[in-house]
Amino acid sequence: MVTAIILINAERNKINEVAEKLQEIVGISEVYSVSGKYDLVAIIRVKTNDDLADLVTKKMLALNGIAKTETMLAFQAYSRHDLEAMFAVGM
Repeated sequence: MVTAIILINAERNKINEVAEKLQEIVGISEVYSVSGKYDLVAIIRVKTNDDLADLVTKKMLALNGIAKTETMLAFQAYSRHDLEAMFAVGM
């Protein structure tokens, strides 16, 4: 499983529209509107690096209103939430 965090700058009048379109894309598990340097943060969870590349360079690129992105790959998860979810399904 590949997890990535994508920081997004959107056109000011299209932030909500971009967020709604992003959350419809398979592989994007969460979209947050945030304060600070970026407008949106998308959490990506896909099977392979090729799936990530396809999502970023084809699906996201096709969305109107995204001005700039910065993609960060996650190496290791240190989340109690993730651990509790694993045990809840019997892993």
